[in-house]
Amino acid sequence: MNLGIFSKTFTGNKPEVVLKAVKKSGFSETQYNMSCSGIKSLPEILTNEIIEDISTASKKNKVRISAISGTYNMVHPNKEIRMKGQKSIELLASYANKIPTKLITLCTGTKNPLDQWTSHIENNSKDAWQDLLVSMEKVIQIADQYQIYLGIEPELANIVNSAEKAILLINELKSPRLKIIFDPANIFEVERIKDQKYVISESIELLAEYIVMGHAKDKTISGNFIAPGKGIIDFNHYFNCLKLINFNGPLITHDLKSYEATNVFSFLKLKMEAIGIKIKH
Repeated sequence: MNLGIFSKTFTGNKPEVVLKAVKKSGFSETQYNMSCSGIKSLPEILTNEIIEDISTASKKNKVRISAISGTYNMVHPNKEIRMKGQKSIELLASYANKIPTKLITLCTGTKNPLDQWTSHIENNSKDAWQDLLVSMEKVIQIADQYQIYLGIEPELANIVNSAEKAILLINELKSPRLKIIFDPANIFEVERIKDQKYVISESIELLAEYIVMGHAKDKTISGNFIAPGKGIIDFNHYFNCLKLINFNGPLITHDLKSYEATNVFSFLKLKMEAIGIKIKH
C-alpha cells in the first residue's frame, strides 16, 4: 500500500514546488488538484504545457499522481452549473492519460446550492436520485471514451451518504468505470461514535471489490475534520479492515496543515506497519 496526501495541502501554484513538498514529507503519491498548477480546480482550459509540467514534476520527485480532483456538485439545482462541471470533467479526462493517471474523483452532490459538502432536506428524494443518475451516466460516457475511472466517496452530506447508497448506485449504473474512494470519517455521525467499528467494518466489507483508494483524515468529538491521530477515528481498526480485504491501493491523507504532514506520515506508517501492512515507496 502506498501513502499519499492531497496536493493542495501545500501552498504553491507550480507542480514542481508542490510535489517536492509532498516527497519531502515522506509521501510517494498525491491526489492532484489543478489549483496546484495555478488554474481552477475545475479548469475551463488545459494545455499540453500544463500537463507536461505535472508529469515532469511527478517523475522528478518520484510522486505518483493517484488521481485528479474533479469534484463538482452533480445534482446542483442549477443545471447550467452541472453542465459546466461535466465539461471540466471531460477536459480533465482528455488529458488524464498524459499525466498519467487513471482516476478522477467526483462528488455525488447535494441539493444545497451554496455548498456541495452541506446536506439538504431534498437529498434523499427520488428527484435528487434521478438527477444523480443522469449526471453519472454522462460522466461515465466520458470515462468510457478516455478509458479512465471515476471515484465516488460515500459522504454524509451528499446524495450517496452511505455504503448502501453507493452499492445501489453501482448496481443501477452497471459500469466498470465507477469505483469507490473510502473515508471512515465520512460515514458515521458523531452521535454514533460507539458504532464506529461496526459501521466501518460493514461498509468496507460491502464495498470491498470497488474500493480503489482510501482516504485518511480524523474527526473531533464535535464533528470537525482534523489531522489523523488527533481525533476519534480508530485507525487500527480501519487499517485492519483494509488488510482483511487485501486492499493494495493508495491511502491519501487530507484535512491537515502542511506543517503537520511529516508527523502524519510517520503516524500512518507506524499504524500500518504495526499490523503488517507494508508501505511501498
